Amino acid sequence: MLRPMNIGDYTDFYASKEHASNVGTMFGRDPPLNQNWINIPIGYHGRASSVVVSGTPVRRPRGLVMPKGTTEPVYSKCNVLDYELEMGFFVGQGNDLGCPISCDDARKHIMGMVLVNDWSARDIQKFEYVPLGPFTAKNFATSVSPWVVTLDALEPFSEEAEEQTLAQVSSYLSHSSGRKRTSYCIDLEVSLSTSAHPEVETVTTKSNFRHLYWTIDQMLAHHTVTGCNAMTGDLIATGTITGSREDPMSYGSLLEKSWGGTKTFKLSTGEERKYLLDGDKVTMRGRCEKDGVRIGFGVCEGTVLPCKEEQ
Repeated sequence: MLRPMNIGDYTDFYASKEHASNVGTMFGRDPPLNQNWINIPIGYHGRASSVVVSGTPVRRPRGLVMPKGTTEPVYSKCNVLDYELEMGFFVGQGNDLGCPISCDDARKHIMGMVLVNDWSARDIQKFEYVPLGPFTAKNFATSVSPWVVTLDALEPFSEEAEEQTLAQVSSYLSHSSGRKRTSYCIDLEVSLSTSAHPEVETVTTKSNFRHLYWTIDQMLAHHTVTGCNAMTGDLIATGTITGSREDPMSYGSLLEKSWGGTKTFKLSTGEERKYLLDGDKVTMRGRCEKDGVRIGFGVCEGTVLPCKEEQ
């Protein structure tokens, strides 16, 4: 399998209110959402070169981490490896430099969507993310499904998006009068299998694309509001898609499911996990279904390989 597009740039957003609220609460923020989060879709520039197609193994990374109870970081393999259930969209037609894309026009510039697993090294991320956000904790691999589902194919599954009540939305993040914000009803699922029982999958996450607070129109409008030129093949991901904060089965990451590593959960095989171990295989699936019509996104999967030995 090949990557579905020649990806020139990759941007990752943080568009789930439930995920961001869980993380904020976990880290002791009160209120859990930062002021900027409720006003704009927060994002960061990722690494296009390490976006890999489904089925590509993912090697456990190394980096600087701060072990619990210590005051100095150490160079170590990642011991807190996580998945993030996301979706992404590919830019079809780009825009000229200096010419922002409006919310009304955004979908004219979007070719279609794929499943995304934004693999994350949480212990590396914890040490490095202040003040500029994640860097090496996420640049080692991002998996995508091989088939792009076009927006035309998704249109029958379109529905009105969640009402935005946290703050007044800026004009450039709004549609023209009379137009409603819309999303898609896409059922999402994550399964985990282990090297000890590769034939047995345990479903660890069930969520839906419609739970996102910020829409793909708003993401692209915000990305280009300064006049940034998006280009054909650019991949823009949504960030982790968590459903209800009251339902751990809908949590889109193990960071949430283990609540920062303080809780274990059981697999169908009886094995326990907090985060991913070597040999674990993560499989993501997505589908739309309505009135007897079903559209699938295929799978987005990857198996964790041991950290490469130092030369």
